[in-house]
Amino acid sequence: MNDWTAHFKELDQLPAALRKSLLHGSRKLDFPAGTRLFGAGQPADHLLLLLSGRIRVTQVSDSGREVVLYRIGAGESCVLTSACMLAYDDLATEGMAETDIEAIGIPRATFDEMMGLSPEFRGFVMRAWSRRVTDLLSLIDDIAFQRIDLRLAQRLLAMAEGDRVNVTHQQLATELGSAREVISRALAEFQRRGWIEQARGELRLTNRDALEKLTQSAEQ
Repeated sequence: MNDWTAHFKELDQLPAALRKSLLHGSRKLDFPAGTRLFGAGQPADHLLLLLSGRIRVTQVSDSGREVVLYRIGAGESCVLTSACMLAYDDLATEGMAETDIEAIGIPRATFDEMMGLSPEFRGFVMRAWSRRVTDLLSLIDDIAFQRIDLRLAQRLLAMAEGDRVNVTHQQLATELGSAREVISRALAEFQRRGWIEQARGELRLTNRDALEKLTQSAEQ
């Protein structure tokens, strides 16, 4: 297998012997878009490092409500998986390939060996965890304290291709950690105000300026 460590900050600084051990103990993995990569209740038996593509990590409540926790892009790893590996605990989240995926899988035995022997590898794992915790705290703050209309407007603007957003009410609810009924009511209000038009599986932004003004009100 080619030396993939240059794709990941800090891992390209591994001493030659440890780099060789990591390369020998890992394997290249490819998955098509739509693949369920891991799920709640499964053992955390390997860590995925993403070479290309995008993974959506979600959590599903007992009531069936799903919320997007974060996305993993090229050069990143799934930090909740690494946390479960460190704790010898089962996974509590689900990972879905949003695009075709190229990844490196590091099995538990190799992960444990590198955590014990390599300060560089430990630093890579812990710094990734620290960065992602900040993202998760921001998500909690948004869900708990920010108005849903502000968050919905922000999401629509971020997802728009031109003036069109190809998304369902349920997908928006999942993205925002809300209920579909809440999103539907907010979208109906946006439409009443003349800001959007709705069709099946699609929205059109008819007053982008008004949506941007609404999002800016959260910063004041």
